[in-house]
Amino acid sequence: MTLQGKVALVAGGTRGAGRGIAVELGAAGATVYVTGRSTRGQQSEYARPETIEETAELVTVNGGTGIAVKVDHLIADDVRRLVERIRDEQDRLDILVNDIWGGEKLFEWDKPVWEHNLENGLRMLRLAIDTHLITAHHALPLMIERPGGLLVEITDGTAEYNARHYRLSPFYDLAKVAVNRMAWAHAKDLAKHGATSVSLTPGWMRSEMMLEIYGVAEENWRDATAKVPHFVISETPRFVGRAVAALAADPHRARWSGQSLSSGGLAQVYGFTDLDGSRPDAWRYVPEVQDAGKPADATGYR
Repeated sequence: MTLQGKVALVAGGTRGAGRGIAVELGAAGATVYVTGRSTRGQQSEYARPETIEETAELVTVNGGTGIAVKVDHLIADDVRRLVERIRDEQDRLDILVNDIWGGEKLFEWDKPVWEHNLENGLRMLRLAIDTHLITAHHALPLMIERPGGLLVEITDGTAEYNARHYRLSPFYDLAKVAVNRMAWAHAKDLAKHGATSVSLTPGWMRSEMMLEIYGVAEENWRDATAKVPHFVISETPRFVGRAVAALAADPHRARWSGQSLSSGGLAQVYGFTDLDGSRPDAWRYVPEVQDAGKPADATGYR
């Protein structure tokens, strides 16, 4: 599998799924623009140590070319300038991954709309939906100049799962359902240009934040299963990255256009594994986890 000569934009690539996707696209040989608000010179409100420069360096170390660009995807002019830079430097865009999120500190568990903080809820919707639309508005015109482009909208939960389960609060629920629908809608427009659009969800992802919550590191993550046995179905951020890389390298990827996909489901089709050689398929087991008494929405997929 090679993506040599391909140019990707991973919007929201500072940490978690975005970082895993950027690194795996780089490992396949792509040039990857990594955007976000956390840089070595300035943190976002997350106040976490991960930076876009770190992600870009990991892309390069793993075989690609990583380029970090500080962008606030709520600011249309920032995104427009980013795309102009990609056009000037590469004259193409083959893969757009919309992974912008930023809502971990904004949602409240099991709160109806009248109890949830209104400002935080509306901010979460802007971060989860407006950013994706702004980025698509500016980046897709460059992508469709060549046939074969791929848009991947990253969300939490498959369309099937989200249609049957209430996701934490009306704000969070809408944010995650909307991205699945967005990918479906983009597919209708992109089909005329020979481009593919999908939504993709990781499973129970061992992001930097999730590992901290459970008090473990990637090297000893299984220790957390002593307290939370269901954590055994978790996956690294690189797993969903390999799903994106497999889609991007598939000459027949248009068969997936408009569909809601998962990392575990695509692993069954393409045969890739996680870093440890396993092939987790979290969404196959999430209903069982929920029935066993652990809220599926507690898993912190993003």
